[in-house]
Amino acid sequence: MRFASTRDAALTATLSEAIRQGIAPDGGLYVPERFPSFQISDFDRAGTLPDVAERLLAPFFAGDAMAEHLSQVVREAFNFPAPVKDIAGREGLSVLELFHGPTAAFKDFGARFLAACLERQPHEPGRPLTILVATSGDTGGAVAAAFHGKPWARVVVLFPEGLVSPRQQQQLTCWGGNVSSLAVAGTFDDCQRLVKEAFADDGLRQRFELSSANSINIGRLLPQSVYYAASSLEIWRRERRAAGYVVPSGNLGNVVACLWAREMGLPIGPVELAHNANRTVPDFLETGEWRPRPSVATLASAMDVGNPSNMERLRWMHPDWRTLAAQLNAQSIDDGRIRDRIRADFDALGETWCPHTATAAEAYACMPEARRGERRWVLVATAHPAKFDEIVEPLLGTRVPVPPALAELLELPSRFTRIPASLAGLVAALCDEWPP
Repeated sequence: MRFASTRDAALTATLSEAIRQGIAPDGGLYVPERFPSFQISDFDRAGTLPDVAERLLAPFFAGDAMAEHLSQVVREAFNFPAPVKDIAGREGLSVLELFHGPTAAFKDFGARFLAACLERQPHEPGRPLTILVATSGDTGGAVAAAFHGKPWARVVVLFPEGLVSPRQQQQLTCWGGNVSSLAVAGTFDDCQRLVKEAFADDGLRQRFELSSANSINIGRLLPQSVYYAASSLEIWRRERRAAGYVVPSGNLGNVVACLWAREMGLPIGPVELAHNANRTVPDFLETGEWRPRPSVATLASAMDVGNPSNMERLRWMHPDWRTLAAQLNAQSIDDGRIRDRIRADFDALGETWCPHTATAAEAYACMPEARRGERRWVLVATAHPAKFDEIVEPLLGTRVPVPPALAELLELPSRFTRIPASLAGLVAALCDEWPP
């Protein structure tokens, strides 16, 4: 299996190369040259998340130097659960809980998989791999946790200062060692732009061996397809019908992973995108006009993206916007409705949502009743509500228990460097922290 750039199908790489490079030399994103086709029966003996991962990902590893390590990689990456829980009081509705990893967010799956893959590649002595990661809240913490203490790697986390929750910022800045945290005077889109500019800068690439841990890296998306495969198989075995998914959406990596799993033959029905007040994607699916715009700060901060990178992969899959719009439905949910949904589902169902999961819950509640009743729907819970205590607790009037792994991180000292939203600022910080 080889992987091609979204911008030039003739520009290809092995899986190891695509993961290490992060982004194609022409600025495109790597995609599989083809998708394997599975039957549901192919997973009959796959009873655990690592088992599903090994079966699903084997074709992508085929012929690559990492193929012999696949079993070890998936057992390192998927060593915590992704349970599907039926919601009492809402017939036909479940939630896929993706927040049981070390940083209490779904990004733990992809970050740990990526680290496990890169650890098994050769590394040049004295020249660590420099991982650049732009984050709107959760990605940076997950990547820092996955790579912290690895002697062959250095991690540079760029986050928009003042636009992540206090507990998210703590998770981004508590590491030290081989992790450097940069507070950018701008938005997530500025952070993402700086990462792309760094990859395009020949001088910087000569000084540092650069890679990315954002969802532009295919090593993030392949493992995220696994929990969609596993959860859809669980529901199929129980109900003999394909589940629909409501996915909180920002940079669109989680959505692409879901569509890839469906493309490979997993029993996945319709996919509903739940966006916050950043309307770039809903407007595009409605009108066919792609208009990236500055991001707007919302309660669901990890989804505050005005120019989502993974739209490039979606448009590669479906170049005609009408075809793409037929594959997806998207809703935009404002902060007032997010607050109302957090309160309503706590009162009626006893469920405590983070703002991102509440966005999905509100999108589900706004579906026509006939659409809701035609299948089982799965809300994708992307983060633990304790990461957003300053938002959730005042709405509920009660404390949200903190998972033990998150509680440990909250006790660590914090350290970060402020930089302007310019490539020169990023370069200066890199050279100051780790002189070439």
